[in-house]
Amino acid sequence: MKTMKFLGFLSAICLSFSVAAQSDAVIMKVNGKPVYKSEFEAIFRKNQKETVITKESLDEYMVLFTNFKLKVTEAEELGLDTNRKFKDELYGYRKQLARPYLVDNEMTDQLVKEAYDRMQTELRASHILIKCEWDADPKDSLAAYNKAMKLRQRIVKGEDFGKVASGKGGSEDPSAVRNKGDLGWFTAFMMVYNFENACYKMNVGDVSQPVRTKFGYHVIKLTGRRPAQGTIKVAHILIGSKAEDTPEMKENARKKADEIKGRLDKGEDFATLAKQFSEDPSSNRKGGELNPFSTGKMVEEFEDAAFALKNDGDISPVIQTSYGYHIIKRLELKPLESFDAMKANLKQKVQRDSRSHLPKKSFVAKLKAKYNFKDDPKALKAFYTVVDTNIFNATWDGKKAASLKGAMFSFADKNYSQTDFTNYLVKNQRQIPKEDMVLFLNNIYDKWVSEELINYEDARLEQLYPEFRMLMKEYRDGILLFELTDQKVWSKAVKDSAGLHQFYEANKSNYMWPKRYDVDVYYCANSTIAKALRKDLKKGKMTNDQLKEKYNKESQLNLKVDGGKLSAEDNELLKKNTPAKAGLSADIQENGQVVIIRTNAIIEPMPKALNEAKGIITSDYQSYLEKTWLESLRKKYPVEINKEVLYTIK
Repeated sequence: MKTMKFLGFLSAICLSFSVAAQSDAVIMKVNGKPVYKSEFEAIFRKNQKETVITKESLDEYMVLFTNFKLKVTEAEELGLDTNRKFKDELYGYRKQLARPYLVDNEMTDQLVKEAYDRMQTELRASHILIKCEWDADPKDSLAAYNKAMKLRQRIVKGEDFGKVASGKGGSEDPSAVRNKGDLGWFTAFMMVYNFENACYKMNVGDVSQPVRTKFGYHVIKLTGRRPAQGTIKVAHILIGSKAEDTPEMKENARKKADEIKGRLDKGEDFATLAKQFSEDPSSNRKGGELNPFSTGKMVEEFEDAAFALKNDGDISPVIQTSYGYHIIKRLELKPLESFDAMKANLKQKVQRDSRSHLPKKSFVAKLKAKYNFKDDPKALKAFYTVVDTNIFNATWDGKKAASLKGAMFSFADKNYSQTDFTNYLVKNQRQIPKEDMVLFLNNIYDKWVSEELINYEDARLEQLYPEFRMLMKEYRDGILLFELTDQKVWSKAVKDSAGLHQFYEANKSNYMWPKRYDVDVYYCANSTIAKALRKDLKKGKMTNDQLKEKYNKESQLNLKVDGGKLSAEDNELLKKNTPAKAGLSADIQENGQVVIIRTNAIIEPMPKALNEAKGIITSDYQSYLEKTWLESLRKKYPVEINKEVLYTIK
């Protein structure tokens, strides 16, 4: 999000701007308002990378600081901090920034460490699922549980797990018919937390009691346990082949892959062949290199083949996946990283994972103790007989609870009554499937209590945590500056087509195409093909498609054709073999191939059209707009800088 990037940039500028006016020296005045030395010095030192502070570095930073102060002043003068859009956006950011303060961070740390410990071991399991919603009626939940137990008993008595899972009346996981319940290898975060918990407490061969998750009840059999495989880096050559391809297309793809494998077996360079023939556009230019991956990150066939390679440099046979045919080369295998290296990423995963409710639940328990929470269970039980099933249709009016006015709970200096709970129920009811009334009311009461405790703590964050108060000030100023800069610079540059065109016309000499060459580039497998091709090119009677069809009948590797309008600055081949005139080049030896360049035309340097370089031109126009805007602000708001005070910073 552009706003977030802008706010991140501003964090370097406005971290310490909640410093109150103090008795320290005034370092500058903007529009008559004093700015104190302590304010400037705090952010200067935060961003000062040089060990020695010089007058030049102070002067340079004062320019940036002044620009910032001028923009803040303009935003406040325009009243941008009073409009609804600003308030709503600031509220949204506050909700995000408050989250770390509204959970039990100790519990989060425990879950992070638990996850890391579990990642040392990979598990394989099969399961049988009997579907059941979290909020199912107790009768339905019991029926699902009993069904899961009966299936477990069949397995314990000796029936094959896979047959029970895939058979009639077995698992309700649709994939069970195909995989017989086998889930493959996994580690922490790859399954819902309750399922993961159960698996890591089992021994290989164990069959669990029914395990409850949001999906229903699972009967789990642990079938494998191994040390973490670590992270592997490989290169691959892909010859694409899809399920919908014709048999002939599939056969051609397989032959091409086999031919490449044969050349590798004879000692040819893997990276060179990957650059020439791999059809994976994300990796072929890098010699086939892929980003490192671990268990569960690739399709199983590819992953198994990669991790089966024993040594760096080993090359797999041709393997098939849903993407086509691969040849894999192992480059490096790394063990699991240290806890410190993974901690930040694991924390993010915990906060997004199904275990994320645990730190919040623990936090609420701590708030209850902190604020002396007290409640009356009898007050809740009174609702069991006055709330009817209309609440599941969102039509309960609360009249039957009109006589309930007693106290329900209290904490800190706040008291909540049965009337408050009635109003909460009426306001928050929505259409949901019917469930057990007692269970429903207990859950919604707990939800209400949690919300009130957290809302109370949330409202006091600025008072409790000075760093949070500072952070909110930073975001306030950041949003104001983003909105104002967008109006004056970013959106204006995009919308002001006349101004952009005028800027382009005045500066078009800055946006030039270099000398370019309209070329066709022919990559030949050997000199024999190159010699024959040269004769055909001189005749000029065949299109490039016709040439490829002619020369690739026996092998898809014989001829590859590339080209376009290219510059020697951006193309390594042309840089080394720059054409002097139109026509055919001599034979060029390149990566084990013979290359012929046909130059169709030489295009002299010329200005790029506006639409050909609109991105960079728009960016330069924005810089121009910001410069002229700041010049106008300096004229509008007087700035006085006390250099004597500035230079006392050592």
